[in-house]
Amino acid sequence: MKEERINPSLWTTTAHGRRFPVLPGDLTVDVAVIGGGIAGLTTAWLLKKAGKKVAVLEMNRILTGQTGQTTAHLTELLDTPYSTLRSDFGERGARMAAASSRASIEQIASIVKELNIDCGFQRVPLYRYAETDAQLRELEKEINAAQEAGLMVRFTRDTPLPLPVKGALRLEDQAQFHPRQYLLALAERIEGDGCYIFEDTRVVEVRDGTPCLAVTDRGTVTAGDVVEATHSPLNRVFMQTKVYAYRSYAVAGPLEGPLEQCLYYDSQDPYHYIRTQRVDGVNYVIVGGEDHKVGSEKDTEQHFAALEAYTLRCLPVSKLTHRWSGQVIEPADGLAYIGRNSASHHTWVATGFSGTGMTWGTLAGMILTDLILGRQNPYAALYDATRVKVRAGAKDFIQENAEVAFRFVADRLSRPDGHTLSEVAPGEGKILEVSGQKVAVYREEGGACHAVSPVCTHLGCHVHWNNAERSWDCPCHGARFSPTGKVLNGPAVKDLASKKLPPEASTPSDGETP
Repeated sequence: MKEERINPSLWTTTAHGRRFPVLPGDLTVDVAVIGGGIAGLTTAWLLKKAGKKVAVLEMNRILTGQTGQTTAHLTELLDTPYSTLRSDFGERGARMAAASSRASIEQIASIVKELNIDCGFQRVPLYRYAETDAQLRELEKEINAAQEAGLMVRFTRDTPLPLPVKGALRLEDQAQFHPRQYLLALAERIEGDGCYIFEDTRVVEVRDGTPCLAVTDRGTVTAGDVVEATHSPLNRVFMQTKVYAYRSYAVAGPLEGPLEQCLYYDSQDPYHYIRTQRVDGVNYVIVGGEDHKVGSEKDTEQHFAALEAYTLRCLPVSKLTHRWSGQVIEPADGLAYIGRNSASHHTWVATGFSGTGMTWGTLAGMILTDLILGRQNPYAALYDATRVKVRAGAKDFIQENAEVAFRFVADRLSRPDGHTLSEVAPGEGKILEVSGQKVAVYREEGGACHAVSPVCTHLGCHVHWNNAERSWDCPCHGARFSPTGKVLNGPAVKDLASKKLPPEASTPSDGETP
């Protein structure tokens, strides 16, 4: 069975990169970077510029993970309100969060200019708008907190959107770009001079030490330091209690009317985010939203349908040409975790980027490069990966981890979707119970069936079928697997175990027809 992403993004269909080799065997470098997304490639590039020998290890192909599934907003406006950051991290912490996001945008701008990258990088304003009186009151509080944090923000009654609004926050000097065009150009500069990018090379274990070992299915990379830029940390049990995986959806289509080039956010829950991008001579509108916890929705297709209906109803577009979804990792206390991993000396992590993965992914490269080189970084303490903020995010921490415990038990006791293969339609996945055991079964469009264990190889929760992406998703910590059980997203590093179905799985039970 050929396994491909069934909903490729606008970025992946309009920027085709070359293949990089697999790891040919054991290798020694200064730094091993696990993950070929924006955090990993930015870290590798900055370390190479500083004279380090770096190897990037990517499980699939670079930029086909979450970086390839972004909507690519570059903004200082974070998912966590500045009023909340001020309360939880103090006024200085809020100002540092704003300053670090600005530094990240300027880092991208600097790389674009330095390497002369044609990626549609453009400075644009941002609008966050309110459509109800209650939303307007919250927006006014956020404007005050953002101004105190140093953002160039003001209130306005007008937006360029063809929608009635009560008012809006306008934030100057934000940016947008084509993320794959930017990062593919960066990747070409990383390879060479003792630095490498390896694709189709899965890391199965990281051993911290002097030196560290990154053990892969192709060989072992020995390095002074290892960076886990994998979006979700690999099998880091303690870290998983502080980050929570969500799905987010996006659609795009050619604009058929005027829409000013800006970043737009509404104030709904979950919110929508809108922007434009000119690609190959076509002006596209891109709309994202419909976020939900990974593995928590039985019909994920409905989220695409809702987003498509919203876009066609509210914006000057009559045809949608692309749709995709991606993973968002939410941090417990509202800020990303970037720095040395707990109980490690030379293993570094970067996760919890929330909905601002392009800016925080870049920031991760900046902070980790400085820490590995022994340089001071003004933002390192704020994003320290080992921090535990007891008050900040305590409610979410308790609720999210209580849900993990519930899922671990409840999914084992829940009723199966069926008992025989005849109940699994082409292109569908279901949890069947056969001979007293549960098994995850997927049927190809041509009729062939694939059976795997429903037990996630991370911590043992049961996976759920994602009908929009045709994947098995774990609701506990966000690991995702292909229809045949291959790892798509961490924190799992091992595939789902294959299962051989007994003969009774093909036999309809009483009252059923084959």
